Amino acid sequence: MKNFLDENFLLQTETAQKLYHNHAAPQSIIDYHCHLVPSMVANDHQFKNLTEAWLGGDHYKWRAMRTNGVTENFITGKDTSDWEKFEKWAETVPHTMRNPLYHWTHLELKTAFGIEKLLSPKTAREIYDECTAKLQTPAFSARNLMRHYNVEAVCTTDDPIDTLEHHIKTREDGFEIKMLPTWRPDKAMAVEVPENFKNYVEQLSKISEITISTFDDMILALRKRQDFFNDQGCKLSDHGIEEFYAEDYTEAEIKAIFNKVYGGKELSHSEILKFKSAMMVIFAEMDWEKGWTQQFHFGVIRNNNTRLFNKLGADTGFDSIGTFSTAKALSKFLNRLDSQDKLAKTILYNINPSDNEMIATMIGNFQDGSVAGKIQFGSGWWFLDQKDGMEKQMNSLSVLGLLSRFVGMLTDSRSFLSYPRHEYFRRTLCNLIGNDVETGLLPHQEMEFIGQMVENISYYNAKKYFNF
Repeated sequence: MKNFLDENFLLQTETAQKLYHNHAAPQSIIDYHCHLVPSMVANDHQFKNLTEAWLGGDHYKWRAMRTNGVTENFITGKDTSDWEKFEKWAETVPHTMRNPLYHWTHLELKTAFGIEKLLSPKTAREIYDECTAKLQTPAFSARNLMRHYNVEAVCTTDDPIDTLEHHIKTREDGFEIKMLPTWRPDKAMAVEVPENFKNYVEQLSKISEITISTFDDMILALRKRQDFFNDQGCKLSDHGIEEFYAEDYTEAEIKAIFNKVYGGKELSHSEILKFKSAMMVIFAEMDWEKGWTQQFHFGVIRNNNTRLFNKLGADTGFDSIGTFSTAKALSKFLNRLDSQDKLAKTILYNINPSDNEMIATMIGNFQDGSVAGKIQFGSGWWFLDQKDGMEKQMNSLSVLGLLSRFVGMLTDSRSFLSYPRHEYFRRTLCNLIGNDVETGLLPHQEMEFIGQMVENISYYNAKKYFNF
């Protein structure tokens, strides 16, 4: 019987253990997609307690707590203390066995704080007090946590109207870890609610100092903001979409649709799809012109619970995997760009595992030899960034593409304690490959190449692909 979370956690064979300890573990972390709050890095934020560092904004934990019968006032409520919220989380943790939260929780306690006790109601007070005391020391500030986890670069997620002042301050402070912005222009194509779209365009006009009265004005303002992002080191865009949009449209139609929605009128479903399709192409062409990598996260049905969305807002734990027929639209979108020789490096993240084989084969249609792994099947995302989801993603990529050219893992998190997700991924990767060697599916005579492949997937592929 193996001990839980020992040095060979998830590593079932001797070969897997060697691959992890000798090749994966020593590599720095390039976290090329995350939701860190830039001001926390710029100001080297000091957390007041473990609840702030661990439970604030973490809708993974919130969903589990609700499922365990914890009422909302102990999750997002204003009338309960941080300790009371943590106590309810500690009561929930034992019930998360076989959920990735159980692994992540104890990996974070161990790697950040050196605590190997299991979190439960019996140990809650002791763990809370010890971690809180440490978090209040300089060694556990935001920047020092990044140093502790051997982070080399992070890419945050930023709206075109963001000032990027915190990225600039962090760089000017001389902080050795790169914090680069990522262009996330979703609101510029969100025309479902005319009032919201108009308000956004007015903000865009103000920060770009371009008067916007036409569609062309809006694109000019977006281009100006993209130039600014590029000057601040941005190398990636990101889009969170339900599905891919690839409707046929004319330039005249899009200009008319803009005038209609900017004038406060509701759009038809067809008009919404055409406008989103046009903006997707325009943004993709802008990325290609800049030499950026474009990322697409698709397939989520967001804000399913209207009552609690109205009370708590977005990103509070009421999203789920969706079922969309997106293959033809995705193919049409990529093919349109490729036909014009304007297809940028692209990473596709699906949230429905039934799309794994579709994505793994789709990316092969648009590889052109210019860049190794130019079109990427992104790592297991959101509900799939756990052992089973990551294994399925890597197995699909392995048998239908080239695992060796994969750019690896990211946290997709706003927490400074989430970096062990890279360790979790690397251990899973090494276990997959190690098992293949041990069973004769891969040649043990090629261990030098296999070791280098593990290092590449863990670090070097991303460093080269993004030119960090």
